[in-house]
Amino acid sequence: MVEGENDATPGPGLVAVVTGASRGLGAGLARAFAHQGLRLGLCARHLPVAPSGADAVCGSVDVTDAAALDGFAGEVVARFGRIDLWVNNAGVLDPTGPLADADPEALRRHVEVNVTGALFGCRTFARHVRTRPGGGVLVNISSGAGTKIYEGWAAYCASKAAVDMMTAVVGAEEHAHGLRGFALAPGVVDTDMQATIRATPAARFPSVGRFVQLHRDRAFNSPDRVATFILDLVAGRREATDGVRVRVPDQPGHR
Repeated sequence: MVEGENDATPGPGLVAVVTGASRGLGAGLARAFAHQGLRLGLCARHLPVAPSGADAVCGSVDVTDAAALDGFAGEVVARFGRIDLWVNNAGVLDPTGPLADADPEALRRHVEVNVTGALFGCRTFARHVRTRPGGGVLVNISSGAGTKIYEGWAAYCASKAAVDMMTAVVGAEEHAHGLRGFALAPGVVDTDMQATIRATPAARFPSVGRFVQLHRDRAFNSPDRVATFILDLVAGRREATDGVRVRVPDQPGHR
């Protein structure tokens, strides 16, 4: 919540951090938030480029490095005074295919990024919120894969289920400090990850046909729609109906 505003109305002055902001959904959220006048902290393994005209701090940060995340948060706070919204967006899809065939190191890296990286981001933001009044909103990018079985996605389904649970626990632990946590399934957004999914052989991912059809139908949620939904969460115009899990509704006219 923005200091001095009971409803945490989004707009100029709100400070948002987005991890994994160099491409895909993260870059799209950065552009949409900048258009709404938010001040930004943008980080990714590859240095993000700030949207045109944005007031932003950008950093090359590996989310599996807790000290680096803490340091980046410190830079954002030094520049803007606080962080109101933290979006843990950084994530990977690989390895895909039957778990029995997966490379152990690829599995380890997947868990490090999708689970440990999100844990570290939650930790960094929770520690910051404790230092000042006004609370804050934590959004962990999750997926319907966290509650639905997709053959070929054992690691991804497991990591997103873990994200859902960590969000619930952190929200409970930090409730007294005003932190509100949401595990957000953004729907299908046309990113490089979606292109990778569509290129996966059916033998490794039997549900690939569904995602190919979504592409043919152009049945995607836009980053702008996801960003608007997140800002509605910040403002209290939307709440979770299933614990902490929320899903961005499909855009009108999309399946």
